Amino acid sequence: MPSPTPSSGGGPRSDVGRWGGNPWQPPTTPSPEPEPEPDRRSRRGGRSFWARCCGCCSCRNTEDDDWGPERHGDRGGRGSGSRNRRPDSRGSDSRQPGSRDSRRPGSRDSRRPGSRDSRRPGSRGSAVNAAGDGTIREGMLVVTGVDLLSSRSDQNRREHHTDEFEYDELILRRGQPFQMVLFLSRPYESSDHVTLELCIGNNPEVGKGTHVIIPVGKGGSGGWKAQVTKSSGQNLNLRVHTSPNAIIGKFQFTIRTRCEAGEFQLPFDPRNEIYILFNPWCPEDIVYVDHEDWRQEYVLNESGRIYYGTEAQIGERTWNYGQFDHGVLDACLYILDRRGMPYGGRGDPVSVSRVISAMVNSLDDNGVLIGNWSGDYSRGTNPSAWVGSVEILLSYLRTGNSVPFGQCWVFAGVTTTVLRCLGLATRTVTNFNSAHDTDTSLTMDIYFDENMKPLEHLNHDSVWNFHVWNDCWMKRPDLPSGFDGWQVVDATPQETSSGIFCCGPCSVQSIKNGLVYMKYDTPFIFAEVNSDKVYWQRQDDGSFKIVYVEEKAIGSLIITKAIGSNMREDITHTYKHPEGSEAERKAVETAAAHGSKPNVYATRDSAEDVAVQVEAQDAVMGQDLMVSVVLTNRGSSLRTVKLHLYLSVTFYTGVAGSVFKESKKEVVLAPGASERVTMPVAYKEYRVHLVDQGAMLLNISGHVKENGQVLAKQHTFRLRTPDLSLTLLGAAVVGQECEVQIVFKNPLPVTLTNVVFRLEGSGLQRPKILNVGDIGGNETVTLRQTFVPVRPGPRQLIASLDSPQLSQVHGVIQVDVAPASGGGAFSDIRGSGRSGETIPMASRGGA
Repeated sequence: MPSPTPSSGGGPRSDVGRWGGNPWQPPTTPSPEPEPEPDRRSRRGGRSFWARCCGCCSCRNTEDDDWGPERHGDRGGRGSGSRNRRPDSRGSDSRQPGSRDSRRPGSRDSRRPGSRDSRRPGSRGSAVNAAGDGTIREGMLVVTGVDLLSSRSDQNRREHHTDEFEYDELILRRGQPFQMVLFLSRPYESSDHVTLELCIGNNPEVGKGTHVIIPVGKGGSGGWKAQVTKSSGQNLNLRVHTSPNAIIGKFQFTIRTRCEAGEFQLPFDPRNEIYILFNPWCPEDIVYVDHEDWRQEYVLNESGRIYYGTEAQIGERTWNYGQFDHGVLDACLYILDRRGMPYGGRGDPVSVSRVISAMVNSLDDNGVLIGNWSGDYSRGTNPSAWVGSVEILLSYLRTGNSVPFGQCWVFAGVTTTVLRCLGLATRTVTNFNSAHDTDTSLTMDIYFDENMKPLEHLNHDSVWNFHVWNDCWMKRPDLPSGFDGWQVVDATPQETSSGIFCCGPCSVQSIKNGLVYMKYDTPFIFAEVNSDKVYWQRQDDGSFKIVYVEEKAIGSLIITKAIGSNMREDITHTYKHPEGSEAERKAVETAAAHGSKPNVYATRDSAEDVAVQVEAQDAVMGQDLMVSVVLTNRGSSLRTVKLHLYLSVTFYTGVAGSVFKESKKEVVLAPGASERVTMPVAYKEYRVHLVDQGAMLLNISGHVKENGQVLAKQHTFRLRTPDLSLTLLGAAVVGQECEVQIVFKNPLPVTLTNVVFRLEGSGLQRPKILNVGDIGGNETVTLRQTFVPVRPGPRQLIASLDSPQLSQVHGVIQVDVAPASGGGAFSDIRGSGRSGETIPMASRGGA
């Protein structure tokens, strides 16, 4: 079954492996997903995205040019005041977002990082102009140049924690002062009037905050002000305070002067553009974080761990967020431009994070990533093959086309990059046994026939083995008190919110207490972490009866990377009260009362003498495995159990294939006794059925003869894949070539075809694709790659392997980079590597 693009008529629910109502069948001839179609805009009856996304904004005038969605073809340049330009346009008067002088985002700048020559007087000819007739009269105060102190080693960038950005422009965090130097045609006098101006958008307006006027020496509006700190000869040093509520984005900067001799305005120079970001270091900013170690981890850390698998078999992979890589900041702002988000709303982190959750997926708006759960990725990249966000975001910025393909951890990884880049403290969160509630019942309903065999055509709800989303930190002035702090944002398209595919920001506190009436999307997220799994059995008359309620099955473990280490941190307690506690049960009942089945617990039975437990095992891809179920009689009388085991493969989304092995057994249990029931599974039995993630679903059902108790349990386990082994060959120094060795052993007895390696690491290596051909069954291969570090400090180099026969193979190595011998902290080389490069193997060995 093909996986439709957002514009196809089939709708997202026909995406195999994603929706519970579509049982998966092994495809005999894979149907490739269509290529991304050209950009189309669906106006939905003329209503803008903003009106649909945010109910409080629905009354805005959709004719306002600063408000409505992007016009067809207007795919770039909004941040620099241009219209109807593709992001890759190279016309003489158009610049790609974030570029200067028609440079592409990935091109190397002609100026060395840290140089100030371009900002000295005379560096661009006569950088002066006069108001009116253009005549510069004697005595006028002419600004001949400006130094924004914007190099990465300068005071501004260091104090604003933006010195890691691979940019030469000034990058600031709002609510914090910065310094600049003006070069004048004559000494500054107390009677002179100097005014700084910042503009953003096509129609800057003072009332919207898109045109900021700052008179030097006087208080500006909204917390903006500028003061003279030093006047020496023809140099004027200024200290400028930005508003803690400022709009985020890229501003044009100019200066006006006025004196008795006349007025002067410095012409706009694209090299003097100023980026302004959210500021978690500023107590007046609503994104403020009062923990320095949190800020270091959740804002400044360029890599992290993403967890997957099952609760009993947790896998982890390193992800390169790369929020400081050259071009990424422009890509993040381009996402806001592309959706047509009003500039006046870009100072609100609630609004910004909601737009990002909508734009990281491609549904509705041709956003960053195309989701694909079909199992066929021949027309794009297998989601498991990505090692970071940089390649994805730069591709979107460069082409304007949605990137194929993503699944939940890719959406979450990209969202972390975007929000950290914009200045929001953000972490990537994994919820194991994550429910997908499709009917707002706030329960996971699973239906069985009279013999307790799953009725897949009725099982529209699904339980994902794991689901990855994001927490971001902010105050919530739009909610009652008590809901500040972590907010859930989920960019994986699952269900619509106000008619579009976005989710959040939703207060974690509202989730914890079952307050599902709080915005945004609290009912859906609550069901993901704290709903009950309800088993319904069809009766002889065709009706359904609740035979079992599993209260601890959903949201059993919620984890994220720990602060300052690569350990994992259990944050389940932040999302829910202890399982079974009075507070937790009250939260569930409060939430269920607002669902579509408020009386769901009225008909439940409670006889539970016999307990079922599945023993976890370390199953390895390519090897035989053993399934073990333990039955325990907790009663005081003899119990006879008729047990039935069904084994099938499953996508991590909980969508299962047909049963390929089953076992029936009758077990007699003495009071207090336990018995283990096993079912061996050979590699040849499951090999042909495997899908993404290599996961298996065990459905357990049974009936206790003496008391009529019904046993029902589902257990998912994954087949572990090997890691890549990375070894650094020699010391790493900024600007000097370094070599890494990658070793991989094929765990399967079959040949891996069309093997592709990916290599990426912020400050080390721009995204690189390596085609290595075929790798034989049980064969060991070694390859070597060189890279040139561009930034010092501890870095992580991440690699992955993908082939049609095997995916979810990755590895990482920490690289401690020393500064260049000349003392320079940064290199002007922004990484190297050609996509699609064919790499010969350094060596091949047998098993």
